[in-house]
Amino acid sequence: MSKKGKVYLIGAGPGDPGLLTLKGRDCLAEADVVVYDRLADPRILAWVRPEAERIYVGKASSKHTMKQEDICQLLVDLAAEGKTVARLKGGDSFVFGRGGEEALLLRENGLPFEFVPGITSAISVPEYAGIPVTHRKVAASFAVITGHEDPSREKSGINWAGLANGVDTLVFLMGVENLENISRNLIENGRPADTPAALIRWGTHPEQRTLITTLGKAYEDVVRTGMRPPAIFIVGEVVKLRDELSWFETKPLFGKTFVVTRARAQASKLTGQLEAEGAKVIEVPAIRIVEPDDFAPLDNAQKNLDSYDWVVFTSANGVDGFFRRLRLNGKDSRAFAGCKIAAIGSATEKTLSRYGLAADLVPASYKAEDLTDALLPQLTKDSKVLLARAAVARNVLPDALRANGVAVDVVPVYKTVSDCENKDQLKESLKNGEVDCVTFTSSSTVTNLMEALDGEKELLKGVTLATIGPITADTLKKAGFSTDVEAEEYTIEGLMDALNAHYEVKA
Repeated sequence: MSKKGKVYLIGAGPGDPGLLTLKGRDCLAEADVVVYDRLADPRILAWVRPEAERIYVGKASSKHTMKQEDICQLLVDLAAEGKTVARLKGGDSFVFGRGGEEALLLRENGLPFEFVPGITSAISVPEYAGIPVTHRKVAASFAVITGHEDPSREKSGINWAGLANGVDTLVFLMGVENLENISRNLIENGRPADTPAALIRWGTHPEQRTLITTLGKAYEDVVRTGMRPPAIFIVGEVVKLRDELSWFETKPLFGKTFVVTRARAQASKLTGQLEAEGAKVIEVPAIRIVEPDDFAPLDNAQKNLDSYDWVVFTSANGVDGFFRRLRLNGKDSRAFAGCKIAAIGSATEKTLSRYGLAADLVPASYKAEDLTDALLPQLTKDSKVLLARAAVARNVLPDALRANGVAVDVVPVYKTVSDCENKDQLKESLKNGEVDCVTFTSSSTVTNLMEALDGEKELLKGVTLATIGPITADTLKKAGFSTDVEAEEYTIEGLMDALNAHYEVKA
């Protein structure tokens, strides 16, 4: 019997990918096909299996990639083929999401479906703007209303008199283009023109913008400021609470756009910390971590690991790469029983701890020069050292050890290659003056980003440039730029501390 397909109608939430539900995440990971719309944050698709098919059916006002009837039929066709389908919709499928229409056609065709609720923008977007839809002393009721009704209806289905006089807080979704009509109907039916109101664009995103106005002036203010969809319109006395409850737009880095140049696999840590402080992040990975050209030197070193007195790791990447290969060679952490271990910094030390090992030596400052100074007193001329690192790196440490008569084997565990994704987006954003800061977390990110700019390095003029430490700063200087922000502790946490301090002072 052929496999029976199924459709999960998933609410993706209002925009912030962290607001996707756990069940929604699990259904995305299970899907053979994901059908998604315009308002789903692209990062939510990271939960989709790489081999799964992705079909974009986004709709904007007057610009439909696919008509709703065709979307409904697409879901039927895919499920009929026996596929597990994730239909990813912004907000919640039942709040003007037309999920009911899609499910009804599936039911007509005898195909199973399941709804996965999403956090609706009707509540979450005002919350991100510091506006509660209810409050014990201000509002005991709220209503969610479509901003544009079905154009085929001969008569409005909205009870304007009831809304204007019977509900404390009114939330209109997708109402910017019909704002003049909405405001007029409410005022004509008795809602005072001076009722506090707000428009919130791209709510829960780092691009969120809030316009505080009144019901009578809302349309005029939207025209004056040029506010465009997607935005919600909220009317009611609760808007006054924003002055005391605003939290998202008051974060230290809110309104700032940062470029993260770390390798894709590592960018999420810095991206997450920047976004936690309210920043918008453009990930432009300038490097990619790949396997070394030849594993023979590393395999030989691991085979004879007990012959070394010290094993030195100069990065978290080196630790991870070393242990991946160690497992393939049939060994584990016990292979280090006769060795001492040195790590260049806290991030490298922390990665070692994940494999059950504690570093015997971590220098106070995270540079090769400092590691050399700390390690040399621990060695004799009979000592043998294994340095596991990137294929291309500075030779400060091995040169200094050899100059003191210490035997050193340098083995490549990984290599970095230029892989500047999204460089066109970066150049466009720089040309439009949309970038506030570019972060560099290694010398290779500097070198490769400069190459990716294709002779247009001048686009970085006027942009704040931040480096993770003096070595990276020196590389940036050689490229013709000075460092505006430099971490005192050469870690992502140290870089974040420096960025927060920089922008706090500027503010």
